[in-house]
Amino acid sequence: MLRKCQNIVLLLLCSTYSLSAQTGGTNVYQFLNLMQSGIVSSLGGSNVSLMNGDVNLASCNPSLLSPEMNNNLALNYVNYLAGINYGMSVYSFTLPGIGNSAAGITYLNYGAFREADESGVITGTFRAAEYALSLMFSREIDSSFRAGVTVKPVLSHLEKYTSFGIAVDIGVSWQSRDRLTSAGAVIRNAGFQVTTYDGETREKLPFEIQAGISRRLAHAPFRFSATLRHLERFDLTHDYETPSGTSGSGFFEDAARHLVLGAEVLPHKNFYFSAGFNYQRRKELMVESGTAMAGFSWGFGINTTYLSLGFGRASFHLAGASNHFSIVVRPEMIFKKFKE
Repeated sequence: MLRKCQNIVLLLLCSTYSLSAQTGGTNVYQFLNLMQSGIVSSLGGSNVSLMNGDVNLASCNPSLLSPEMNNNLALNYVNYLAGINYGMSVYSFTLPGIGNSAAGITYLNYGAFREADESGVITGTFRAAEYALSLMFSREIDSSFRAGVTVKPVLSHLEKYTSFGIAVDIGVSWQSRDRLTSAGAVIRNAGFQVTTYDGETREKLPFEIQAGISRRLAHAPFRFSATLRHLERFDLTHDYETPSGTSGSGFFEDAARHLVLGAEVLPHKNFYFSAGFNYQRRKELMVESGTAMAGFSWGFGINTTYLSLGFGRASFHLAGASNHFSIVVRPEMIFKKFKE
């Protein structure tokens, strides 16, 4: 691929990553920060504390993998921006006397690109895609605490350039005895780039530390969540935000950029409506001509004995939003019904 096409592709990739990570542009494999499931995207894009039996939550914090997710199959698809789409599939299973396990794969398809020579003559097309395999394991420490780990081999293929890496998530979670309050913390994407695209210097992975808490009201159908992102770094602003080249945004502004808020309405065990707010996303992507709904998200879900359906919509910019579709199937319950 010629230099001009390389520049165009890289510009597109960096722009897409910045939408998802808000601190993007400085690490490789930024697609690892994309959220696939409807429930997580609707709650602001990050949640490491919610315990509702959805196997998709284990992709945020492996310690959330629990015995009630045994033999669950999750399928997720995201209609993203600029014709990009991605998704994730996960199957969970319990190892008696050992712990809870799951295996899954995440893909990101950038689609087809036109290839041209230096004079602009179209010479063909090429494709770009990235993949990550997820191997998850969790184990109860006691009746309230659980720990988990995810190992993620990563493959990135951009035209004829390929890179391979390894990422690891390590998480812990806690739930109160009355099951109304839960909390979690996770170290995400610790690891390294094994092979680079073209023999250049190895780049860092999008390492991040997150922590959060969720609380369901005892006598009202509401649950609230608060998640703190990028605890490894306090200042999340960019140098270009002030003429002097330093952010200088103030303590409360810097603190607010770490916070992601989510709320759920739970009128019935088989239905929920959710909404979220990501302050960092809003500050990075709103424009002077109109802030629109940048940083806000919403969704809903339907739960049955045999499957769960979820939808989430996250607003990034005036240019558009992402739509997240999730389905969790419980084959064991379906087969049991047929046998009856």
